[in-house]
Amino acid sequence: MYNYQLHQQITESLQQNELDIAGKDNLFYTRFVANTSAISSLYNELYGHHAKSKEIFSSLIETISNGYKKRPDVLKSSDEEKEIQGHWFLSNEITGMSLYVDRFCGNIKNMESKLDYFKKLGVNFLHLMPIFESPQGESDGGYAVSDFRKVDERFGKLEDLIHLQKKMSNEKMYLMLDIVLNHTSHRHEWAEKAKQGDKKYQDYFYMFDDRSIPDQMERTMPEIFPESSPGNFTYVEECKKWVMTVFHNYQWDLNYSNPVVFIEMLDTILFYANLGVDILRIDAPAFIWKQLGTGCQNLPQAHLILRLIKQCVQVATPGMALLGEAIVAPKEIMKYFGTGLYTAKECDFAYNATQMALQWDALATGDTRVMLAAQHEILQKPFGTSWITYTRCHDDIGLGYDDYMIEQTGYNPYEHRKFLKNYYSGVQEDSPARGALFSVNPKTQDARISGSLASLCGLEKALQENNETDIDLSVRKILLMQAQSFFIGGLPMIFYGDELGYTNDYSYLQDAGKSYDNRWMHRPVIDWQKNKKVDVEETLEQRIFSSTQKLISIRKKLEVVADHKNLNWLTPHNIHIAGYLRSSADKKLYCLFNFSNEAAYLTWFAFKEHGAAPKKLYDHWQDKYYDVGYNHEFLIIEPYSFCLLEPQ
Repeated sequence: MYNYQLHQQITESLQQNELDIAGKDNLFYTRFVANTSAISSLYNELYGHHAKSKEIFSSLIETISNGYKKRPDVLKSSDEEKEIQGHWFLSNEITGMSLYVDRFCGNIKNMESKLDYFKKLGVNFLHLMPIFESPQGESDGGYAVSDFRKVDERFGKLEDLIHLQKKMSNEKMYLMLDIVLNHTSHRHEWAEKAKQGDKKYQDYFYMFDDRSIPDQMERTMPEIFPESSPGNFTYVEECKKWVMTVFHNYQWDLNYSNPVVFIEMLDTILFYANLGVDILRIDAPAFIWKQLGTGCQNLPQAHLILRLIKQCVQVATPGMALLGEAIVAPKEIMKYFGTGLYTAKECDFAYNATQMALQWDALATGDTRVMLAAQHEILQKPFGTSWITYTRCHDDIGLGYDDYMIEQTGYNPYEHRKFLKNYYSGVQEDSPARGALFSVNPKTQDARISGSLASLCGLEKALQENNETDIDLSVRKILLMQAQSFFIGGLPMIFYGDELGYTNDYSYLQDAGKSYDNRWMHRPVIDWQKNKKVDVEETLEQRIFSSTQKLISIRKKLEVVADHKNLNWLTPHNIHIAGYLRSSADKKLYCLFNFSNEAAYLTWFAFKEHGAAPKKLYDHWQDKYYDVGYNHEFLIIEPYSFCLLEPQ
């Protein structure tokens, strides 16, 4: 609804900032006026009760204006180009890789020399894992940030990052960085001032004089790392107070009930946008609002904050999309795309963690029924938003899909998850996997799984035993997993090292700052002599790299796999085969995946249930044609193999 007073407030603020609202800055002005009612409404719902609400709202208007004013002209031009494209990030031509800069190539400057490597593979989108300053030994992999605007000297300088971004932009590559909204390092300037007794900065965090409120909150709050960091509060000797530390005792949770904290962090978000970030990964958004008597996760106010951030970004820096890293139950994850009036207006991306975990479920069991039972939830994603699809990331693999999805297949949820944990940790005698359990809860026996894609697929064990048959099966599993995530709809994100089959890296055990966290086993240090083997025929590295390269190439030429909410799962005629159809007005692609260690048979009738029945199919993967047979005849898919079939 139009609000004259807000319109006037914005006009006056922009004029004071010497912006040309009738000329070159008119598009920004138009966006601001169009979105101001939503910004005001969201802000007031969160902070309208605050004593300085109006004063701080003026700071919000100023922060948005300054964010736009500081935006380089080249990024403003890019904003307009992306707006013309509309939902630019849904494209089938974008493929990503996530990596730790230091473990990949040492530092940011060295990254420039690796751009040809990415181009050779077909990757044109890079997620650089946290690179801003964090204390050695207390960094949580970079997610305990002590300075949001200073690149850690281990990686280089801010100028190096800016130079890399410009070179990537010239090469038509996209960049994603993280922002940790939930907490700071206890070495951050705000935390240090809070320790010294500064009331202003103590109000930036959840700080208490005694244990009375923390004890009440502990009754309903789960523990995130019960093994290494039990509890949710830490005593701070310097100021004799208890501070909320949900993740580790060196990570202090920010207090977003204080609107000044929101303004500070929004300013940082716009700072990242103006570095040329294309997608900003918001770490752990489920935790950003805390309330006594709740689990302090997925609260409605967390969504209000994300929606307010989205509205502000849409005005000041509209070319930057937002990814909400909410690894939560399927029904909860959908809320991070927005609901009601804000459907598709909260986060542009979320991780398809449920599908990722379900793929590992199917690989261990050879049974796709649990995967299929979950799809009606996953398909609720609204048009205009997208998934990050992946088989592996820097984090552990959780088994957080709902019990009813397991029960629908006739399995007992507790026993089923126990089987999966035993299978992937190698406890089960006949398991080829070599992983480990992470963050075991001694009370519930809940746990997650660590391990590289290759090791969990059996390659580590097969290589140790020099078993050529098992090596071949392991490579098939790796490619099967990657192919399903590449074509299922979303932006595929390869985790570095997976493109040529790196197995677990156990060197983390020799590092005191990492040895307590077995997730480092799947965060390898890259050996560039090994990587050169991608050019050597008949090496394992060449086989996996070239196959991954081929998958990316196929995806880029098939516009039908762009994420336009155009996916339908096929009738499960065979429990070992997961199949889905990607379709547009005039194109179809049948994607079929055999998760069994034996050949699987699929009736040709499966291709006749969705519109006109095709007579001939071309498999883009095997470069092979099939004549569609009678219903009592079968397409045969080899063990751990897949087909990408286009009607001819």
